Amino acid sequence: MTTITLKGNPIHTVGTLPAVGTEAQNFTLVADDLSEKSLADFKGKNIILNIFPSVNTGVCAASVREFNKDAAALPNTAVLCISKDLPFAQAQFCGAEGIKNVTMLSDFRTDFGHEYGVQMADGPLKGLLSRAVIVIDSQGKIIYEEQVPEITQEPDFAKALAAVK
Repeated sequence: MTTITLKGNPIHTVGTLPAVGTEAQNFTLVADDLSEKSLADFKGKNIILNIFPSVNTGVCAASVREFNKDAAALPNTAVLCISKDLPFAQAQFCGAEGIKNVTMLSDFRTDFGHEYGVQMADGPLKGLLSRAVIVIDSQGKIIYEEQVPEITQEPDFAKALAAVK
């Protein structure tokens, strides 16, 4: 269990992020066309997991925009933006924002949040995913992780991007 905060108030996640140096555990999530995508679908690429509570909040939307902008310049890299938002909401957001360089994936019917230790266990956002970034190299090893300590803060984009460069 990890303690993070929401506007200074403590909240807990169901676990901790996978450790740097470990093999990334496979997962299956739902894409905006309702197909299923797994980590294995991106095998051989560097992968940035941009995990957040909901694309319908300012900080979450900003992280998707930022990674979308940066992803275009990253060779052999896939950016997966993961939340519990329904795929329809994710697709609507991307269409309205012109987001084309990231893959939006939903954890609305899977156990990703528990498997990766990012589901919030208590507080007003209980059940949603915490804000975190995990970078996986092309061999499937975790090379960077950040559990953002305050939900209302953005992740450290520069460190995440530096991990894949």
